Amino acid sequence: MTVKLSISPGKMCADEPDKCHNRWHPDIKPALEVDPGDIVEVETRDALDGQITSSPGFEDVSKADLSVVHPLTGPIYIRGAKPGDLLIVEVLDIVADSFGFSVIIPGFGFLRDIFPKPFKVRWEIKGGYASSPDLPNIRIPGDPFFGVMGVAPSKALLESIRRREEDLRARGGYVLPPNPRGAVPSKEPIASEGLRTIPPRENGGNLDVRHLSPGSKIYFPVFVDGALFSVGDAHFAQGDGEVCGTAVEMRAKGMFRFYVIREGARKYDIKFPVFKPSEHSLRRFTWSRTVAVTGVGVIDDRNESENATLSARHALLNIVSLLEKAGYTREQAYVIASVAVDLRLSQLVDVPNFTVSAFLPLDIFVEPPRELLDLAL
Repeated sequence: MTVKLSISPGKMCADEPDKCHNRWHPDIKPALEVDPGDIVEVETRDALDGQITSSPGFEDVSKADLSVVHPLTGPIYIRGAKPGDLLIVEVLDIVADSFGFSVIIPGFGFLRDIFPKPFKVRWEIKGGYASSPDLPNIRIPGDPFFGVMGVAPSKALLESIRRREEDLRARGGYVLPPNPRGAVPSKEPIASEGLRTIPPRENGGNLDVRHLSPGSKIYFPVFVDGALFSVGDAHFAQGDGEVCGTAVEMRAKGMFRFYVIREGARKYDIKFPVFKPSEHSLRRFTWSRTVAVTGVGVIDDRNESENATLSARHALLNIVSLLEKAGYTREQAYVIASVAVDLRLSQLVDVPNFTVSAFLPLDIFVEPPRELLDLAL
């Protein structure tokens, strides 16, 4: 049986709290109930809940309210799913919207200290590609997936996550704690207790794994009756890293099928999601032409021991510099890296320096710049 879970065009999540939420909490009521084996067609909003428009300029980015991130369609109650089970979510299809965007939001992103100003790229999605007047000579092939897929945490897990993230925040970590402002549902105690959707956790959530495209299967440990699966944050394309904080963000429609493995999470001791990647996404590693740069834990004449984050930062800055040499602005280069460059751990043993490689596919250029072609000969 196929069931539809639709949303109303032009309405925000708060306008339809019976089928949309932007916090994780076990007491959010399901929008739909299905049986294992059923196929569900789900419509989703974009990650910023419609705040970014197709108009030129960056005013909408500057004024964006991050408290409403991410609007998720659901929850979907899968009959028979119990705590300790594994919920299998099979991604059957994703239909992209015609408009997408990538933005640099001040204070967010991997290089937020270097990119303090708002920036926006507007994408036209057509014929399996995304192109933009804001990024000339670029055509990104589609490989759509949902950045956020997850199940509801139990009350015990919710409290455990809240405590550990508060401890991290007290130690100076970058944490977005529960906040009722912008929360959907807005009723208490969900609004004040609900976990923000920015980080991935045991229940899944904002995994941002581009291999979760059609053909993939994700295995979620179940924490509450019915599992309470929700989905959103559709991406038309993304590089491994999503470094500027956004991919090619869009509205979308997804087709899913659900199965349950009884006692699967307990039997296999699965505490975090496991997935079978999409074969299509795996084939993306075989671009016809690619330029790759490396980064190690040395930057600005500073060396740290066994620091993969610093190595990734170095690799990313090197690829941004290369794109600048090819004629793009620094902000344009940062967005290109976010939607198309793959960051990979190359080695973690050659102390003191780990190696991170950044792969830039030349296939994304209509006419590859000579400065990059020279490195790919």
